[in-house]
Amino acid sequence: MKLGVHVGYWGLGLTSEDQIEIVQEAERLGYDSVWTAEAYGSDAATILGWIAAQTTKIMIGSAIFQMPARSAAMTAMTAATLDQLSGGRMLVGIGSSGPQVSEGWHGVRFAKQLQRTREYVAVVRQALARERVEFHGETIELPLPDGPGKALKLTIAPVQERIPIYLAAIGPKNTALAGEIADGWIPTLLDPEHLSGLREHLDEGAARAGRSLDGFDIAPTVQVFINDDREAARDALRPYIALYVGGMGSRKQNFYNQLVQRYGFEDAAREVQDLYLEGKKDEAAAALPGELIDRIALVGPKDVVRERIRVFRDAGVGTLGVSPFAFTKDERLEQLRLVAELADAA
Repeated sequence: MKLGVHVGYWGLGLTSEDQIEIVQEAERLGYDSVWTAEAYGSDAATILGWIAAQTTKIMIGSAIFQMPARSAAMTAMTAATLDQLSGGRMLVGIGSSGPQVSEGWHGVRFAKQLQRTREYVAVVRQALARERVEFHGETIELPLPDGPGKALKLTIAPVQERIPIYLAAIGPKNTALAGEIADGWIPTLLDPEHLSGLREHLDEGAARAGRSLDGFDIAPTVQVFINDDREAARDALRPYIALYVGGMGSRKQNFYNQLVQRYGFEDAAREVQDLYLEGKKDEAAAALPGELIDRIALVGPKDVVRERIRVFRDAGVGTLGVSPFAFTKDERLEQLRLVAELADAA
């Protein structure tokens, strides 16, 4: 199992010098990849270019490029450019984002997500293969049929023969789609004890495409806080997890809440959401079961975290993307070093 590090969203109290020192230390420790996110602050592509210029071997990944934020052709252009700049180290993670960001920030209707994703990936692949892009789908039409546009070909070539494409997916249908069309899958709030059941969705998609999942990379993003005081470690993560379970989306469209319910925490998920949407964020965080936090994050003393790393590995995770839950450079560096040490011993 490889290790990846998530630098997450930009501007969480760390300077640019702090961030690059963290990435360079991860590279020195043997981390395979570094990933960055975007929502409605910093964009992922700029950060990846900046990281590529100051590293030599660590893979660089978007987790994720938001589909409503850029056309499929623009994603292909960006991926090819970053692959050239990094000497062939680009990993393309894409996803739908959510309805509030898609419609509220990008002005793109959150609709037909399965078909949109399928067609988006097809166009990205076609463009990266340097074919003349002509595509006639339900959500993408290239070139437009009633104007001067013509089918064009990407003018630069990626270094990699095939840049890996990862899908961020949570629901069963989107997860199956990842198994059908992607090279990897980026789940969030993953409980490794439920991975065998989730793999059934991946297998379903792979069977639909008549393909094998050999080499397919399961690459979850996992929050990490290694601390001798297990309860304090849980408490530190409560506000973050409560945001996702309780407030990331509307009452009807919160994919993370639905995921936690599928893990068997139906009552707790509803309670956390009710409290969060009533503005009682502290109470929502307190209502999260400790067992849930232990399952989806790496929290507590070294021996506990070592065993959980082993569980993720044995469940079939290919890249463990760790996000150190620390807010200073030194604390993040310490968490990264501890994870590397414990992963070697797991």
